[in-house]
Formats: sequence, structure tokens, C-alpha cells
Amino acid sequence: MRRFLFLSIFLLTHHSGLRHTLRKGNRDVSENTRRQEFTQHWLAVEPSVSAYVFAAISGFHDAEDVVQQVAQDVARRFDQYDSERPFLGWALWIAKSRVIDFYRKRKRDHLVFSDGLLQRLGEVISEQAAERCDQREALEHCLDGLPQRSRHLLDLRYVDDLYAVDIAQKVDLTVGSVRVLLTRIRKTLSDCVQRRIAMEES
Repeated sequence: MRRFLFLSIFLLTHHSGLRHTLRKGNRDVSENTRRQEFTQHWLAVEPSVSAYVFAAISGFHDAEDVVQQVAQDVARRFDQYDSERPFLGWALWIAKSRVIDFYRKRKRDHLVFSDGLLQRLGEVISEQAAERCDQREALEHCLDGLPQRSRHLLDLRYVDDLYAVDIAQKVDLTVGSVRVLLTRIRKTLSDCVQRRIAMEES
């Protein structure tokens, strides 16, 4: 849900930042291209940006609001992004500014993290992002190797967000059988991901 919100934010905010000297036809192509570029970049870094903000701001709703502000800022300023530099670092730089603004607006300067600490937090998040990317690619590979029935059970549990009792009714199994199968599937995926990451590191 939140990711679709961020995509709509870009569509609503980025239009005014495009160059108006282009002809309408070329401008439409340029807009679509930039939207696609932003979408790809943002979806790749959104988990890391969220982790950074939630680590710096303790209140859940406050942190969520700041993440949305970061998404808006990144969308508005996307034309300023230097494609030769990591997008995550640029997005975290904007997030850092929004975190500082959050505390200043609430006149709680004594709670603001030091600049060095916020910088180090960004570095740690960036390092973890690379590891998560490897894990995500390994997980996608392992998911592709699962039997159709196992994929279906995972979809029911984690996409449709159904409980074991609801899944059991849909697939005509006992609740106990569903729980056992899901446990086995998760174990299979975990072992597969670990093996694939180990192979890539060797």
C-alpha cells in the first residue's frame, strides 16, 4: 500500500519540475521516461530509506510521515540527481535533512542526533542495503524453483494475508497440515537462500 502511495506522489508532484521548452510530444515521452526511472530507483531504495528514518525517529506515525516527506522531496528534486552517483546515498542525504527538520520543528533540538551519528547511520543502512539486495535476488531465484502448490500456499499466506484456518478451507487440508507445509516451505527457502548466497560469495 505505501509503495503505491509513493508512486502516486511522484505522478502528482514531478510534473511541474520538467522542462517546458520541449515540444508536447517529446515532453510526454520525457515525462514517462523520468517517471519510470524514478519508480525503479525509489522502489529499490525505499526499504533502506524507511529503515533509516524509523531508526532515527521513534514514533511510528511520525516516522511514517517523514518517509512520505522524503518521497515527495526526492520526487520533486529527481532532475537534480546525478546518475553517476549512488541513488541511495542521495536519497539518504535528503532523509537526513528531513529528520533534522522534524526535531527542529518540534523544538526538541536536544534530541537531534549529531551530524556524525546520522552520517554513520546512513553508511550502515547503505551497507545493509547491498546485503539485502543479494538476499532478495537469492530469494527470487529460490521462489522460482518451488513447486506450484508451494507457491500457491505462500501467496495465500503472505500475499492474501490469510491465516492457516482460512488457507485450510481453500485448499481442502487440515489446519495442522497447512501449518506443517508452510513450515517446511519456509525451511526450504531459507536453506536455498543460504546456499545461493554462499555460492556467490565463494
